Amino acid sequence: MFGAGSAWSTRLPLIIYGTLRVNRPFRVCSGFPVKQRTLCDTPNSRKSVDNSRKPMFGSTAADDHLYPNIEAYNHGKLKVDGLHEIYYEQCGNPSGKPVVFFHGGPGSGVTVHDRRFFDPKVYRIVLFDQRGAGRSTPNAELKDNTTWHLVADIEKIRKHLGIDKWVVFGGSWGSTLALSYAETHPDKVKALILRGIFTLRRKELLWFYQDGASHLFPDLWENYLAPIPDVERHDMMSAYYRRLTGDDEKTKIQCARAWSAWECGTAKLLIDESHIQKADEDKWAVQFARIECHYFVHGGFFKCDDQLIRDVDKIRHIPCTIVQGRYDVVCPARTAWDLHKKWPEAEFYMVSLAGHASREPDTAALLVQAADKYKSL
Repeated sequence: MFGAGSAWSTRLPLIIYGTLRVNRPFRVCSGFPVKQRTLCDTPNSRKSVDNSRKPMFGSTAADDHLYPNIEAYNHGKLKVDGLHEIYYEQCGNPSGKPVVFFHGGPGSGVTVHDRRFFDPKVYRIVLFDQRGAGRSTPNAELKDNTTWHLVADIEKIRKHLGIDKWVVFGGSWGSTLALSYAETHPDKVKALILRGIFTLRRKELLWFYQDGASHLFPDLWENYLAPIPDVERHDMMSAYYRRLTGDDEKTKIQCARAWSAWECGTAKLLIDESHIQKADEDKWAVQFARIECHYFVHGGFFKCDDQLIRDVDKIRHIPCTIVQGRYDVVCPARTAWDLHKKWPEAEFYMVSLAGHASREPDTAALLVQAADKYKSL
């Protein structure tokens, strides 16, 4: 409707709350006028940030903002109990400042692109595949696989690598895990970088898997509905769970593909067919769908529905940047806004031209900017 050459598209602002300033208009939703800001490290520093390495905002590709591809200098597996072994890797500067990346899902695993949010000359970048995901074993295992097992694993990895404290980075389910970890071990967290906030409240799950996002993507929703008989569609997550944990391998793979394609198809502001094709990789789809559904039907294994937002007082002293896509239908902005209201000290960014994915251009730019800011800690 609003093409790239229209007057509206050239004026559409990036909506920003917080202290990182952006050389682009922004609009405060309460009705304050549009203002122009310059990019600074803090509200009081009037120095400008060096933009010579790459352009900041308004480009068409996330790669414009990310650091170059790098290889891991170290990787291994850590046996965390009698069943699970966790794959981990380290990139960047072996003597650098530690940062840990939490992937989404749960169940998606890490990729080589996840290394690129961080300055490899400054950061010692730690990434790992959570239980049952990626290169961790056993593949797609649900036994002893809960939020609190993962929190314990993170501490085992930290100790194994001889790290005292680190910056924690997580998006989508990674933001859930980051909040869970920080609220359990606040003394081990230097700063938090959170994207696409997800706290597993029942209403968040129902919006995406039962009734909500379905009204925005009715075509993709039909494919998600297809494996489930009409009589069971009143509770889609439970219906999927029965099939994803059943003994019929053909049905399991069919459901894993349909579940995964629904999320891949809705993750970006504009549908990306190549992203949907990820769901055709059977091993990945089964990991992703089984582990996600397992966590979701169990409410994330939290004590109460709003545990993460309720307990945010435990971490309000920790520096934090929150980046949220305005048109994120996987993890709608309502949750990020609720967290923002409970945690006003955290920098909060509502990105106008973004959905859920971390590699949408303005989202990627803000995530890199936040990681660059915390290099000084």
